[in-house]
Amino acid sequence: MEITSAEFVISNTDVRKCPPTTCPEYAFIGRSNVGKSSLINMLTGRKGLAMTSATPGKTLLINHFLINKSWYLVDLPGYGYAQRGKKVQEQIKRIIESYILHREQMTCLFLLIDSRLPPQAIDLAFIEWLGENWIPFAIVFTKADKVSNEKLGNNIKTYLNKLKEQWEELPPYFITSSEKRMGRKEILDYIESINKELNLQ
Repeated sequence: MEITSAEFVISNTDVRKCPPTTCPEYAFIGRSNVGKSSLINMLTGRKGLAMTSATPGKTLLINHFLINKSWYLVDLPGYGYAQRGKKVQEQIKRIIESYILHREQMTCLFLLIDSRLPPQAIDLAFIEWLGENWIPFAIVFTKADKVSNEKLGNNIKTYLNKLKEQWEELPPYFITSSEKRMGRKEILDYIESINKELNLQ
């Protein structure tokens, strides 16, 4: 897939105020500092596109970007930032859950995981919640250039083995590096294949 246009559309905290559209939406989520903005900029080829969500307050919002005039890339708030107070954490949880559970246009959720770390309890709990609610999702391992190939392979194998303890069938997964543009083609091809199934392309 070639990205010919990518434009910021709207930010909000209320799923009812998301764009009134029938276009499919591909949402990206992960723990704070997992590299979400960098990944979005890399995928779209627009260096400052996701900076909108990096300005103060924007991290608490659902951010919609219209891609190729035909589908939306949705930047969801990061979760698990311990410095935030309990009230803010609850607010973020409500925003995330309301979008994921009630936004009919959401076609696939991309869950970002830091490839440098062992499986984190907060991510595993979130994956379990996705499964319980029958949410279609894929895993995106980020920052693959920050570790050796051997450690990267071992970390991902450990993660997948951990998931196999709960899952009969593993979700699709992608290995990415925003700096090296690794995984870009694979993720965009995956989105394109779903769009074709939806007769969008």
